[in-house]
Amino acid sequence: MKPALSVLRSLNCDGRRGLALLGACAVLLLAALTGEAGRALLRYERGALAAGQWWRLLTAHVVHLDIRHALLNSLGLALLWALFARDYSPRQWGAVVLGAMAAIDAGLWLCDSTLLWYVGSSGALHGVMAAGALAHVRRGQRDGWVLAGLLAMKLAYEHWLGALPFSGLDTVVVSAHLYGAIGGTAVAGFLRPHRAPL
Repeated sequence: MKPALSVLRSLNCDGRRGLALLGACAVLLLAALTGEAGRALLRYERGALAAGQWWRLLTAHVVHLDIRHALLNSLGLALLWALFARDYSPRQWGAVVLGAMAAIDAGLWLCDSTLLWYVGSSGALHGVMAAGALAHVRRGQRDGWVLAGLLAMKLAYEHWLGALPFSGLDTVVVSAHLYGAIGGTAVAGFLRPHRAPL
């Protein structure tokens, strides 16, 4: 196998997986280019949801504050992709992401009633991290416990002290990270990961 193909495979970016990652990042970045008008139309907004604009429950997780925010979330997606893409089937990953998004939406609606609006993919990415760490734990891989511990410490820090200092964003909704991790873990609890990464 050529060295470049070997590296791509080790990062879960070969063949269709690589194209899927590029497509997902493109969606995040293109949504950021819609500007303020696009954000206003697509974000989670309590008043608009109460008026029946249900699409916002999905689109809020794709639109971002700006291109920098979208780039950070795209880099996070690429890192998680490299760590976990082969742990579940694409359909299972779709269920994890939708479960994380649903948990975020429900958590924001029911528990954060003063939050007027929300955008970003970081909550769903926390759900992906939780599901991937759980797959590794189930296979007896030590890194699963390390990753789960790091995620738990990050969530605890955010709960008690707020956003991490290097996050660089003034308006991080840290509760979305917790809700996403809960949703991703809940869905992954019902899934059977691959016995070994493919």
